[in-house]
Amino acid sequence: MAIYHGRAKAKISGGKLRTNRHKKRFELGSEPSQTVLGNTKRKQVRGMGGNTKVVLLSGNEVNVTIPKENVTKRAKILNVLENIADSHFAQRNVITKGAIVVTDLGNARITSRPGQSGIINAVLIEK
Repeated sequence: MAIYHGRAKAKISGGKLRTNRHKKRFELGSEPSQTVLGNTKRKQVRGMGGNTKVVLLSGNEVNVTIPKENVTKRAKILNVLENIADSHFAQRNVITKGAIVVTDLGNARITSRPGQSGIINAVLIEK
């Protein structure tokens, strides 16, 4: 079933709203990708104007930036520690922006949007 971001057909009170135009292509949405911890899987999605967006369905590697050394290293994700987007995401190992993950370099906070950009970037959390 498609996700529709346009106006509803009913008012808050339950009364009908009169339509003055048809549904448009730009009002169409999609289900959230919810990137999970696992072997790397990507999917290309067609956007408006023929543009493509790479969606990361699952991933287990992250580009971790170490602020003190000003260097970025690739690390393995071991576990999702916490996720501020939803408390149940940590239990399901869902990776979103702002999630704190355990890597082999230490704990890191995700700074990219994996479901939108197709890559996982993070900043190492200082102890």
